[in-house]
Amino acid sequence: MKPINTLLTILFISLLSSHSWAETMDDLVERNGIYYQKFTDVPYNGKVTGEQQGSFKNGKRVGIWGGYYKNGQLESKGNFKNGKQEGAWISYQEGGQLRLKGNYKNGKLEGAYASYYLNGQLEEKGNSKNGRKEGNWVSYHENGQLRAKENYKNSKLKGIWVFYHENGQLKQKGSWKNGNQEGAWVGYHKNGQLWYRGDYNNGGKEGAWFGYKQDGTVWEGFTGTFKGGAKISD
Repeated sequence: MKPINTLLTILFISLLSSHSWAETMDDLVERNGIYYQKFTDVPYNGKVTGEQQGSFKNGKRVGIWGGYYKNGQLESKGNFKNGKQEGAWISYQEGGQLRLKGNYKNGKLEGAYASYYLNGQLEEKGNSKNGRKEGNWVSYHENGQLRAKENYKNSKLKGIWVFYHENGQLKQKGSWKNGNQEGAWVGYHKNGQLWYRGDYNNGGKEGAWFGYKQDGTVWEGFTGTFKGGAKISD
């Protein structure tokens, strides 16, 4: 009987250390980017189910992964490589509507990206490079009206920037340089009334500025003479 008992003990211990016991992410713990079964120091190898479903290899996510809402609706789906997102990813609202889609390279956004409102309207789209916005981006209000046209270089705004109210009225227009507002800027209220106009230099207001409320009266906070972003006179 002793050899049998020994064999059973070995079998029991091996089952405890097997990846089959970790059925959900709640059965794992993360340490320095590596996932382990609770109460072990061995990187996890195997699959998980539940609200997050996928595989691990040497404690890192690999292959196709899917995330699910509590109601069972798919939340997100995509591929992992050595613990980092890789390739096409897509996610959905809890009701099943498309939420966003994009591509990843080594865990960072790369290439085309788009996000959507709950009603299905496109929210914004553009391109990324190494996880940073790059080139032309466009965004919309939830009602479908154009919200903004922007241009980025290494995630910093550059060139002409245009922003609109939900009713289609121009809200703000100006230029950016190295992520700072530069040159002439103008803004309008939703009713078309001039909101402000003036110049920026390296992100700071410079020279004469004029500001107005929606009823056309002077807005003192926007009106005056500025230097280096500081107001020096009314």
